[in-house]
Formats: sequence, structure tokens, C-alpha cells
Amino acid sequence: MNSGYKFTRRQVYSALKNYFGYDEFRDGQADIVREILKGRDLFTVMPTGGGKSLCYQLPSILLDGVTVVISPLISLMKDQVDSANANGIGAAFLNSSIDFDEQRATVSDVINGKVSLLYVAPERISSPGFINLLGSLKIALFAIDEAHCISQWGHDFRPDYMEISTVTSMFPHAPVASFTATATRKVQDDIIDRLVLREPFISRHSFDRPNLFIETRPKKSVVKQLIHEVEVRKNQPGIIYRTTRKDVEKTALELTAHNIKCVPYHAGLIKEEREKNQDLFNNDKVDVVVATIAFGMGIDKSNIRYVLHGDLPKNIEGYYQEIGRAGRDGERAECIMFYGRGDISRIKYFLDQMENSKERSFQLKALYKMYDLAESNDCRRKSILNYFDEEYTVKNCGNCDVCSGTLKRTAKKKLEKVKAENSDKSSSFDVKSYDSALFEELRSVRLLIARSSKVPPFVVFSDATLIDMAIKKPATPNEFLNIKGVGVIKYKKYGTIFLKVIKEFQ
Repeated sequence: MNSGYKFTRRQVYSALKNYFGYDEFRDGQADIVREILKGRDLFTVMPTGGGKSLCYQLPSILLDGVTVVISPLISLMKDQVDSANANGIGAAFLNSSIDFDEQRATVSDVINGKVSLLYVAPERISSPGFINLLGSLKIALFAIDEAHCISQWGHDFRPDYMEISTVTSMFPHAPVASFTATATRKVQDDIIDRLVLREPFISRHSFDRPNLFIETRPKKSVVKQLIHEVEVRKNQPGIIYRTTRKDVEKTALELTAHNIKCVPYHAGLIKEEREKNQDLFNNDKVDVVVATIAFGMGIDKSNIRYVLHGDLPKNIEGYYQEIGRAGRDGERAECIMFYGRGDISRIKYFLDQMENSKERSFQLKALYKMYDLAESNDCRRKSILNYFDEEYTVKNCGNCDVCSGTLKRTAKKKLEKVKAENSDKSSSFDVKSYDSALFEELRSVRLLIARSSKVPPFVVFSDATLIDMAIKKPATPNEFLNIKGVGVIKYKKYGTIFLKVIKEFQ
């Protein structure tokens, strides 16, 4: 593996500020970046929204050579590449969504040193032509995203991921950094073994997402329940998950009939329609996507304010991954699951079709654990974290239906006890106060810039960055550079425009 890379603290933090707009790393990021820059293999569990992409994007700026990111999220690659390019990083992707001429142009850019960050789909690793291309390059790092896909015990095992294990033998001098948002200890050990990681640095971070309010409710008339929850969150971006394509279509039609801007998303739609619907959602042209789990791993939109489940998920890993799409900007978001015992029968029917009895038994146990979570009168956050082998010692999280006292089916005695404890809110999420009128003005300007640049609005600036502007109201370039998420690159692109908007608003 590569060794001997030496970077000063000043070099690392200058890159962090100039390219990403942050003065400090988030929890755990500094250690991960340090070990990658040393040339060490790495296994990381970091929750969705924890900033894992920065952990390999920042090294790609500093390291000599190409950082190759292997990811199954083809529908997400363009957004990730757009975001990296907007930050001033030379990025590109190769996957089946682009035609031969585009692929040839991208390969040419890679060979000519214009690309330092290359995203590829896992099936590329089994292509002799692509391996020959990599062999002609200096590879700085392999970053494997969604690494749980390689584990037979993960919730999203994909056979084409098995080829990735060959990179350590084919490119022995390149470090391999694997990332996932959901992995029990069993899945972790399986990933390390299958990827043949060499004495990896292991970094497990808290699965806790304190900005997510988590709630479960029994089904009554679930479509009506879903419509109500969307209507009380008017004009806010949200995702609704349904188990079957039929339920997705039915729910989307009902929402549309109630004048709610929404689109369906499932594997039964033709590719062009799926892409169009995702773009409409990413670009704030519709408020809601009604989807099967086919949409679960294909979204990088940072300002999703709620995730609703119209059915019981198959397992806690999948559920955690799906609610993780909410509140990636760190702002408050809500996650409500509607469930019933009929969901178990429906999922069990599909599990019974599995030929592998060991796998069927494993999945069935996972299903019942999911139902236990939905039915439990214990803190939802604690139950989820315990599942991932993380001890949660806070008596009252203050941000789930149990701890906030909103659980309607709890026995009266239990409910009174919860309310009595509700004064202990040491980990509850603090909602910021900001000028909402200025925020909407900044949002409108961001949308115009995004549409003229043909990128999603969150690629320009996240909602969290706009909120910071609406709180601090910067008036000078230096003040604008102190807004979180504003680096030198983005200031040069957008700073004058946004400073003018803020000044005129004042």
C-alpha cells in the first residue's frame, strides 16, 4: 500500500475550508482522513448525513493520483459529481447511464489528469478494459461506498459487489477505504473478510441522528393517514415508502387528487421516467416522492424534512437507511411509520419463496425484530441503537413518540411516567431561530442559479447554509466566508450574488 504521505495540519484544514467551506471536521472525520492520507486500509460505519463522502473527497484533492469510488448508486453519481465539481474538485463518473461518446470523453479526461475523483459502478471491476485503464493510472485510493452490499448478512446484498474483493490483489499498493451507514458487528467482520482489508483502521461512529423525530403508529386507513401528514407539512420535501408498486401508484394518485405535487418511483417504471421523476424531486419541482425501496439508496437531497412509511419495513437496517434520507443537512426532520400485523403476513409470503433456508430464517428473525421496534413502548432511538450494538444511556431522548409523550397506544401509567421524565432532554434537538422571509428569498435565488447551471439546488448551497445566512446576515466577503458550507471556491462563484440579495433584503 501507499505509505509516507506527509501533510501538515495546515494543508488539510486549508483544503477543508477552501473546497468544502468548513473550519472543523465533524465527529470522526479527522481520524478517517488522517488514516487514508497515511495510506492505510479502512472500515468505517458512519450514519447517513454524517459526512462520509468528504472523508474520501478531501484526500482526493491532496493525494497524487486518481481516487476511484466504487458505488452501486448509479442514480446518485451525477449529483455527487456535480457537488464535487461545484466545490472545485475534478470529478467524473462511468456507468451505464451515459453513452459511448460520453464514456470515451470521460476516459480521455482521466488519462489526461483532469479527473482526481472517479465514480464507477461495481460491475466495472469485472471489465478487462476498465482494469487495463486503471493499470495505466496512478491509483491514490479505492473508496467503496455502501460496503454492506458485499455482505450476505447486510440488508442489500448484491452479487456484483463480490468482484470488488479483487482490487486489493490487483492493486496491492493502493489503500482501500470501505464505508457503510448500516452494519452490525457481524456485517462488519464479513465485509472486512470479503474485501481482504489489510490490518484496517476500524472506525465506528454513533448511529444516533438526534435531529430525526421517530414515531410509529398503527394503520387505520393508511392512505388517508399519509395524506394528512403531507398536508400538515405543505411545501416541504418528503418521501413516502410503500411496499408494492401497486400501493405506490395508488398513493401517488390519491395525493395528486388532493393537489399535492408528487411523483411515483419504483422498478416497474421505465428508466427514463424514473430519472425524470427523481430530477423533478431533486430540483424542487415536486414536493413528494412515493416510492418502493428502489428509491432508498438513490437520493442525495439534503433538505428532506420527513420520511413516511406506509408499511412495516422488512428489517431495521433497511428502515434505518430509509429514514436516514431525512435531515441530511442537520436540520430537524420527522420519520413516521404506519404498520399493522397484515404487513408481516405480506412480507412473510415473499420470504417463504426463498430457497436458502438459512437466509430465510435470518430474514424472518429480522422482520420480527422490526415489528418489535414498531410495537415497543421503549425509546425508539435506544431500540435502534441497541440493534446496532450501541449503548444509549440517555434516560429520555426527547425526540421520539415514546420520550416526547405522544405515543397514543401506551398504557396510561407508562405514559404518565414518560411525561414525568420529559424534563430530561439533554439530547433533544435544538431548533434554530432564523429570518424565514430572508431564507425564502435566498431559496428563490438558489433555485434560479441551479436551473441556469442545470444542477439540483442543494449542489449550489444546502438549506443549512442558507439558514446560517438567514441567521448571521453577512455583509462582507469575510463574513460570508464564515458561513458554514461556504468555501473559497463557492464564494468566487456565488458570493457576490447572495451578498447583494442579503443587502437588498436588509
